[in-house]
Amino acid sequence: MALRSLMIHPLRTFLATLGVLIGVGAVVAAMAILEGMSSRMRDAFTSMGSNKLFVTPVTQRRGGRVIASIDSLKLDDSTAISRQCTTLRHAMPQVQSGGTVKFLSKNTSASILGATEAYQDVNNHHVIDGSFFDKSDIQGQAQVAVLGSKVKKDLFGGRPAIGERVKIMTPAGGKMFSVVGVMEEKGNVGFTAVDEQVIIPITTAMDKLYGLKFINAVVAESQSAADPDIEKAKDEIKRLLRQRHKIRAGQQDDFQVQSQKEFVQQFGTFTNIVGVVLLSIAGISLVVGGTGIMNIMLVSVTERTREIGVRMAMGAQRSDVLKQFLVEASIVSFLGGAVGVAMGWGLATTIEKVTRVIEVITTTGSIIMALGMATVVGIVSGLYPAWKASRLDPVEALRYE
Repeated sequence: MALRSLMIHPLRTFLATLGVLIGVGAVVAAMAILEGMSSRMRDAFTSMGSNKLFVTPVTQRRGGRVIASIDSLKLDDSTAISRQCTTLRHAMPQVQSGGTVKFLSKNTSASILGATEAYQDVNNHHVIDGSFFDKSDIQGQAQVAVLGSKVKKDLFGGRPAIGERVKIMTPAGGKMFSVVGVMEEKGNVGFTAVDEQVIIPITTAMDKLYGLKFINAVVAESQSAADPDIEKAKDEIKRLLRQRHKIRAGQQDDFQVQSQKEFVQQFGTFTNIVGVVLLSIAGISLVVGGTGIMNIMLVSVTERTREIGVRMAMGAQRSDVLKQFLVEASIVSFLGGAVGVAMGWGLATTIEKVTRVIEVITTTGSIIMALGMATVVGIVSGLYPAWKASRLDPVEALRYE
């Protein structure tokens, strides 16, 4: 009976479901995008290894905003960390900046990374063609470069790159570099698109290319991924740098040491906040949709007052009338939810194909949650109209025109 009454007015039924449809579609699409982003970042962090430590300068803030980093880390600090910290397996200094890389008439934007020969071990990212530079290249400030897979593809296509010379452009000018290697394709390592990098000796980057006296960071690996070992490594690095920087007891550090797990936790907190915001926005749509369902059901009660009177005169109980209108409201909401799931999945898939950057993952849990929310909205929205219908006086209802 509930289905028949809804089919009599298909346009009105569709309009009643529209708000729920949009709300559920928004929930499914948002959760698919958020889950895809979380999965991608988890994979990226996993590929880096869980025993990573990052030593960076502290940042200066003004009005709650980061305005600059304090120049506090030197190349000698990284050397001391590598030699004196027994809890570490590797330690690598790095400087990083953006630039344009040119080969003949072709050019591409890339991230220019100054690093040491420890890069491959620290980042688990290896040369697939040619070779990586060594200590002698770093000591001699050699103008050699190792290209990320995307940079190589942009500049050389399918032709060999080893032995060719590329020009790295900076605001201060440019330098020619000989290509000695090409890195394997890896995607993202943490928040860095390593396929879009050009890696050069750190001494060359600091002295010849950018004229820097300080480094951006030291990336290190503890001996194991166990929490006690990571904490020991952090404490050892802090003690050494406080001693080197002559920081007295009670004074604040001019550097910070963070572990990979801390970044994962921070990212988890961020995704939770984004998830709450997205669900709140979608929830507003569901509330609007629920209001629409309540409005339509109240109109339906008014239109069918005489029908309700006939049913109650023939022996229908108030609970029967209540159930009928609750079922109608639930069906309207559930149908809107089902179509909304399909629409949300289609929207998320379209976004993935159009952007080619965002990855979406539609989970069973998000679908069940969206349909559950839709059904609850339908029941809550239908409660008052159903109660109003069940409280009609049969005699008055039969006389209603």
